[in-house]
Amino acid sequence: MPQNNPLSLLSNGLPFLLIDGAMATELENRGCQLADSLWSAKLLTENPQLIEQVHYDYYQAGAQCAITASYQASLPGFAARGISAADAQALMRLSVTLAANARHRFLSQHPDTGPLLIAGSVGPYGAWLADGSEYRGDYHLTPEQYQTFHRPRMAALLEAGADLLACETLPSFEEIRALAELLTEFPRAKAWFSFTLRDAQHLSDGTPLSEVIAFIECYPQIFATGINCIALAQTTDALRYLHSLTPLPLVVYPNSGEDYDAVSKCWHGHGESDATLAEYLPAWLEAGAKLIGGCCRTTPADITALRQLQTGNR
Repeated sequence: MPQNNPLSLLSNGLPFLLIDGAMATELENRGCQLADSLWSAKLLTENPQLIEQVHYDYYQAGAQCAITASYQASLPGFAARGISAADAQALMRLSVTLAANARHRFLSQHPDTGPLLIAGSVGPYGAWLADGSEYRGDYHLTPEQYQTFHRPRMAALLEAGADLLACETLPSFEEIRALAELLTEFPRAKAWFSFTLRDAQHLSDGTPLSEVIAFIECYPQIFATGINCIALAQTTDALRYLHSLTPLPLVVYPNSGEDYDAVSKCWHGHGESDATLAEYLPAWLEAGAKLIGGCCRTTPADITALRQLQTGNR
């Protein structure tokens, strides 16, 4: 099976591809302090073995696709810590290696498991700003500046063996256009593009999703599109609207519904404590979702619950 064609997993009769859940939440649950501009990428330098263990635990929970701890990894972000460009790219490659090590360990213990994938996380420019911009999209660069920012990480993730790219939490149409064009520099790569939203019909920067979808459909390397790190309660209407716009498979991996404080780098509030990913699954499937998992504040337990429903629906 071509590893850059994740939807071929669905030929096994599974109704959707199961993505993992939050990395940073699990690292914090295990005692890490991530109130930091590098967020989970901080652990690439301090405790990479723990990142590998979290990946393993998500595979153990049933995830078929791990997302690397490179969301907030960037040359300027590492440079601010005195890390050279060469060493920064080595850390980006390490994020893939850690997921690959976890995959190898899991498959060696469970050889009958089907193919497991690694998605290289490409977070937005707003993530490097570390001020919550990925939920607003209120930053502006030239296309060339966006591409200069993203190119080294995309290259490093693919060189290290990522099966695909997760261009995720994208709030800005300007940035989406630049990323889609940059993807063509890596012609063998496949990617999903997932967004944050102002409402069910608009990107966080206010661009109508109809305009965004019409644009990305011109780029065949983008094999799926959808939403991530938005509240559970906002997901179904957005997926239904996206499904009305495109035949592309949809991706959804929401957060718990809590509010992110960009100053403290913490999530606050109780979230949707009476709702779970599993409870939303039927509506997501009906709305065309084919890649499903969890984002911030979700855990391996959430992925296990989705896995039980996934295999029960065969």
